[in-house]
Amino acid sequence: MKLQLAATCMFGLERTLGEEIDSLGLRRTETMDGRIYFEGDENAVVSANLRLRCAERVLIVLGRFPAPTYDALFEGVKSLPWEDWIGRDDAFPVSGHAIKSTLYSVPDCQKIIKKAIADRLSGVYGLRWFPETGVTYRVEFFLFKDVAALMIDSSGTTLHKRGYRPEAGAAPLRETLAAAIALTARPREDTLIWDPMCGSGTIAIEAAMILKNLAPGLNRSFAAEAFPAFPAPLWKEAREKAKSAVRNDTSFEIYASDVDENVLDVAYENALRAGVEDHIRIFTADARKIEKPDRRGTLICNPPYGERLMSPRDAEALYRELGVCFARFDPWQVYVLTSHPAFEKLYGRRADKIRRLYNGMIPCFLYQFFKPRR
Repeated sequence: MKLQLAATCMFGLERTLGEEIDSLGLRRTETMDGRIYFEGDENAVVSANLRLRCAERVLIVLGRFPAPTYDALFEGVKSLPWEDWIGRDDAFPVSGHAIKSTLYSVPDCQKIIKKAIADRLSGVYGLRWFPETGVTYRVEFFLFKDVAALMIDSSGTTLHKRGYRPEAGAAPLRETLAAAIALTARPREDTLIWDPMCGSGTIAIEAAMILKNLAPGLNRSFAAEAFPAFPAPLWKEAREKAKSAVRNDTSFEIYASDVDENVLDVAYENALRAGVEDHIRIFTADARKIEKPDRRGTLICNPPYGERLMSPRDAEALYRELGVCFARFDPWQVYVLTSHPAFEKLYGRRADKIRRLYNGMIPCFLYQFFKPRR
C-alpha cells in the first residue's frame, strides 16, 4: 500500500531528520519547519518508528487541501477515506495546530473535524452514534497558511521517549535533540566522546546507541501496532532485523562525567536500560578542571543557560572557565549547546559553525569548534 507520510521534529532538526529518512531509502516530497513529508508503505511506517532518531512522530497523511473557511474544512475532511482506517467501534480523538491561518481556533477546528469524520463514517457504517471502544486512531490536523493536512498518528507516545529514561535531571535534554547533536559531531569508533556535564547521560547514551547502531525504538511500543493494517508479523520481522543490525563487536568508549554525584546514579541506570552501559565510563568530575587524555576526542556538552539552572552571572562565569579549560584539549573538536547570545565572547573563541536549534521552547545555538586553534 502506497502511503503519504509525515515525520515531525523539533525546529532546527529538519536537515538531520531528512538525512535519516534518506538513509532508510524513502523519498522525501516536502520539507517545512518542524516536519518532513515523504512516501512509503506499511514497512516504511514500521521502520521509521523504530529507527528515526530525530523524529517526534510518524504520521499517516490522509489528505491535504485548502481550508480558508469552516465549510471548506468540513467538506475536505468528509471527502477523505476514513473508513479505510477507522472501524465502526474505533475511537478517533482529534488534536492539532493552526499556524498563520484564517481558522485559528484549535477547539473549533477540532469540533468541525470530529463531526466531519463522524458524518463520513455514519454513511459507511449506518451508525448515528459511535461507541469508540475499539482501537484508538489519534487524528492530527495541521493548518498552515490556510492549507489543512489531516493525518493519523502511528507513533502514540512521542518518539523521543525511548523507554530508557524514566528519570532525568532538573533540566533534561530531549533524546531527539541529544541524538541530533551527537550525529552532528559524527561519532566514530576511534574517537573518544566526552560529555563533561552529562546530567542524566542523554547525550552519551544517544551517541553510544548511534555507534552500536541500536535502533532508538527497539524497546518501546507504538500506536500502529494495534492497527489491522500493520499486523504483528510485520513488527516482529522489523524488530528482529533491527536487533541483528546491532553492533556488538564494537569497542568504542564514551566518557560521561558531572560535578553532581547524585545525578550519576541516574545516568548509569539510564545507560543500563538503554543497553549501552558497557561502553560508557561514568564518573565525577568538575568540567572546569578536566584534563585531556592522550588520544583523539570530541567534547560535547549542554551547560546551564542561566535560566533553569544557575543564575545568569554564574553561567557566564562558567562559560569563561570552560573556554580556558577546553582550550587545553586542542585539537579536539568541541560542541556546546546554549541559549546565551554572548557565548563566543565569554568562551573566548569564535565558533567554526553555529546551528540554530530549540531545547523545548528555548531558542539555542549549537556552537561547533572543529578546526585547530591558530
